[in-house]
Amino acid sequence: MLNLLSEFCFEDICVQYRLEESSGIVGLELVPVNWQGRRQPKNQAVDPLVQLMLRGDDFPPGFSNGHTMRNNGSVCRFRYQSQDVEKSAEYTCVITRLRSEEDGVISHFLTHYAGEFGVEVVTTFTNNGGAAVTLEMLSSFCLGSITPFIANDAPKSLILHRLRSKWSNEARLDSNTIEDLHLEPTWAGHGAFSEKFGQIGSMPVRKFFPFAAVEDKTNGVLWGAQIGCPSSWQIEAYRKDDGLCLSGGLADYDFGHWCKTLKTGESLQSPTAYLSVCQGDIDSLCSRLTRMQKRAVTKMNFPVQMPVVFNEFCTTWGQPSHQNIKNILGSLRGRNIDYFIIDAGWYADAIKGWGSNMGDWQVNDSLFPGGLESTVNAIRDAGLKPGIWFEAEVCGRDAEVFNQTEHLLKRNGTPVTAGDRRFWDMRDNKAIEYLNERVIGLLRKYRFEYVKIDYNESIGVGCDGEESLGEGLRQNMIASREFLKNIRTEIPNIVVENCSSGGHRLEPSLLAACQLASFSDAHEETEIPIIAANLHRAVLPEQSLIWAVLRKADAPRRLAWSLCATFLGVMCLSGDVYDLDAAQWDIVDKAIAFYRSVSHIIQDGTTVRHGTKVASYRHPNSWQAVERTLLDGREKLFVVHPFDDTVAEVKIGLDTEFSISNTFGADIVQANCKDGTLTVSLINGACAIHLLYL
Repeated sequence: MLNLLSEFCFEDICVQYRLEESSGIVGLELVPVNWQGRRQPKNQAVDPLVQLMLRGDDFPPGFSNGHTMRNNGSVCRFRYQSQDVEKSAEYTCVITRLRSEEDGVISHFLTHYAGEFGVEVVTTFTNNGGAAVTLEMLSSFCLGSITPFIANDAPKSLILHRLRSKWSNEARLDSNTIEDLHLEPTWAGHGAFSEKFGQIGSMPVRKFFPFAAVEDKTNGVLWGAQIGCPSSWQIEAYRKDDGLCLSGGLADYDFGHWCKTLKTGESLQSPTAYLSVCQGDIDSLCSRLTRMQKRAVTKMNFPVQMPVVFNEFCTTWGQPSHQNIKNILGSLRGRNIDYFIIDAGWYADAIKGWGSNMGDWQVNDSLFPGGLESTVNAIRDAGLKPGIWFEAEVCGRDAEVFNQTEHLLKRNGTPVTAGDRRFWDMRDNKAIEYLNERVIGLLRKYRFEYVKIDYNESIGVGCDGEESLGEGLRQNMIASREFLKNIRTEIPNIVVENCSSGGHRLEPSLLAACQLASFSDAHEETEIPIIAANLHRAVLPEQSLIWAVLRKADAPRRLAWSLCATFLGVMCLSGDVYDLDAAQWDIVDKAIAFYRSVSHIIQDGTTVRHGTKVASYRHPNSWQAVERTLLDGREKLFVVHPFDDTVAEVKIGLDTEFSISNTFGADIVQANCKDGTLTVSLINGACAIHLLYL
């Protein structure tokens, strides 16, 4: 018999724990508060609150061994023990404990922070048995009974949403029906089926973001999850009966070669998962999940809110010097720009160049005579704050430290070498001492106020030193994250940018360690506004650094295209700034002024995307408009990009009456608000429009 064990309402979310009395298995369900009484009859078992597997136990039945480790022999032994609630003014935490007499205790922590429209979940396994045990799977979250609002197996009603990702094509929305994923239950209810996906290695959003959502399109209800994990992770959509289940956490032994041995008394905690449910659409759900990241951002020191950043990489292309930086500064002085970043190449070797000698971190005296002091002073004299680039966790083939293998990661005794890079063992005290000296020491010596930490290769499945390759990777990446946090501890006023060949590390736990993050390496491509809009579903725009590369050959229409994209996040400029004429600079200055005037909406709003679905990023057509609404609903920002000349005008319905306050574009922006509709002419190309509530 399936009973309601307990129920908690947080904002408009109802959290329900269900108990199967015969087995003692507890499950978790989320529903919108106003849908509590609309459950429909279904043939479904309770989906366990936690999925784990202990080595030596039976693998799951139903033709699923090798495809999924869910619902194996270990899971069934953990029965409900107790549930407690801890409350404070800031949060409510529901602690549910499951116990196996011979193995130990699972503690499931579900926390709601006041004012947030979602919950955080972590799982801890503690070995209370008399002998060591080896975990081969541990979930962060499990959600069952999707959807409870349609009887039976909800035919033709469920869609799984994922965010696919690759270099310069981040966060592409991928939506599939459950039928297309072959997740319908069978006629006899026999067999268990799983759509397992994830990422293996140290670039946590390579291939997929750690995100999934399931939409009940018949009723307009969506369930979603994000996982904060800097190493290998997995998510599964699982089906055996009428109820669809969603779970995720660390990549298991089958998927990520992960296991962890715990002695008696030892514990392991899963990565944090962020969960929500809502009525609406995918943008509504994602706004709730990303908004939960706001708490970590607020706690970080941010000397300049919503800054304008200049990075010289697309100006010098890896060949910065004191002289060319002085030339650039001559064009930037007085331009209302906050930070100037010296990117890769400042450490270049006279013979070997800069591309493969990262790791020694010696300033090139021929490029910067006497060190960086004069250059840093010149940046400050021009009214900007200085920043610099490092790829701290790796060393290149041309660096001396490339051969210091006793402090580098190994797999099966051999240094992990990917292309021209090897990887520091971030668990190694000597490696950390070296990086503290060469990286943090240099930042402190020259009083840098910004550091861009790049990361341009993946470790892969893992490394030696622990029970499994996956556990070695997990521990190394946690140590990497702690190093990033330590930069801010050692230099409290510094801004840390999270970059990984652009956007390969855009997951919640690393975003919580850095104030800003590079959105992509699509620096001057057509797809920039598409990617920047995509990222609103996974990253707070106030952390998403969007590049506008300015070229001397750019016509006004092209300049406006590039600059409008930066209104989808934090403005980052680069390019031929010393070659722009007065008319071009006038457009740039107006863009900066417009960005300053709407930055509060970028920082504290919700997003809806309008326009046609983009089939090809390289060759898009039609148009896109991103609507960003201030949380109080009284202001809106529209950023509109046409992708070809076939669309002359777009009309977008508004939820109430607004007036146009300000606009930006290559020329006069032709737009009007009338009868609850925003009408925009696209003849002059991309534009941005600031609306005020009447």
